[in-house]
Amino acid sequence: MKNIKHLIFVSVFLLLLGCGPYSFTGVQDLKAKTFQVNYFQNTSDLIEPGFDRDFKLALEDLIVNQTNLNITTSNGELIYEGEIVEYRISPTTAQSNSTAAQNRLTVTVNLRFFDTTNPDEEFEQRFSHFFDYPGSQLLQGAQKDAAHEEIFERITQDIFNATLAKW
Repeated sequence: MKNIKHLIFVSVFLLLLGCGPYSFTGVQDLKAKTFQVNYFQNTSDLIEPGFDRDFKLALEDLIVNQTNLNITTSNGELIYEGEIVEYRISPTTAQSNSTAAQNRLTVTVNLRFFDTTNPDEEFEQRFSHFFDYPGSQLLQGAQKDAAHEEIFERITQDIFNATLAKW
């Protein structure tokens, strides 16, 4: 009986020890303790007011919610910056009367990532996502908000995975 208790104790101990470095978000142990997200200027041909601010806030929220990093406005150990290089609405399919059956909002962000604790991890990369909607509708109101939210969610998660989760 004593051997069974000992075996159970050792098994539980090894199980807990094995789960120690695991993270549900996939973030590995970081040397950095702080991050900052600089302004992402909208340099695209089509300017959507407030889109740049909302994107910055969405990226900050994702990192705060999925890591133990502290946000700062200067001297961050991890620095995110870049530009919104594309905000474009284009038809994706046409109807027989030469009108669009479906339109697509495409957003592309050029990101520069700096890691002051590990400069080998620094890079520059473009991230893009789109939202399709009926050609008979204008992208406005709640639909525009839903489009922006979906695009923010996808691009910020891709950025998170590339910079912190290393997926």
